[in-house]
Amino acid sequence: MISINQVTFYSTDDVLFVFALAIEAGKTFDQYTTLFTGIGKVNASYELTKAIQVKKPKLIINLGSAGSNHFSKGDVVCCTQFVQRDMDVRGLGYALYETPFADVPIILPYGLEKQGVRVGTCGTGDSFDTSHATTQYNVVDMEAYALALIAKKEDIPFLCLKYISDGADDNAADDWTVLVHKAAVAFAEILELK
Repeated sequence: MISINQVTFYSTDDVLFVFALAIEAGKTFDQYTTLFTGIGKVNASYELTKAIQVKKPKLIINLGSAGSNHFSKGDVVCCTQFVQRDMDVRGLGYALYETPFADVPIILPYGLEKQGVRVGTCGTGDSFDTSHATTQYNVVDMEAYALALIAKKEDIPFLCLKYISDGADDNAADDWTVLVHKAAVAFAEILELK
């Protein structure tokens, strides 16, 4: 059973655990229904859309590593809002991060809040961010926005937990390599999986 808060619970049989890479799950999630999308928004979108049609989950939980210069390495953050950080059509008069001709706000508010976990806003883009300098979002990854948008469009509750593996700075690649394997243990502890 997955507890979101004191009144909201889901059977693990009804949950689709979504990771970009198997290294983020380790062996911890072998007994659960998992999906490994690959890196980036296109891969995430394609794989989740296919999986929803087959598995029909009642809850999607995105678990993965992320960078942040706001939270500390080793923190787990519950992302409840999402920004497509590489959407930039200002040359045509749109605001930074605004998707033209789409009925989607710049900051997408679609994510359950896991009781007892600090909350953040995730900026998703198809680049490994090593120079995070904005205040619009305080966590960076490469898949969550796409997953949240699809979950919203499919009307499936979405929980996004990110393990901070790096500082989204010049040391990000080295830090990620060292810390990413610790993510699965942290997620299992927060979700109280046995």
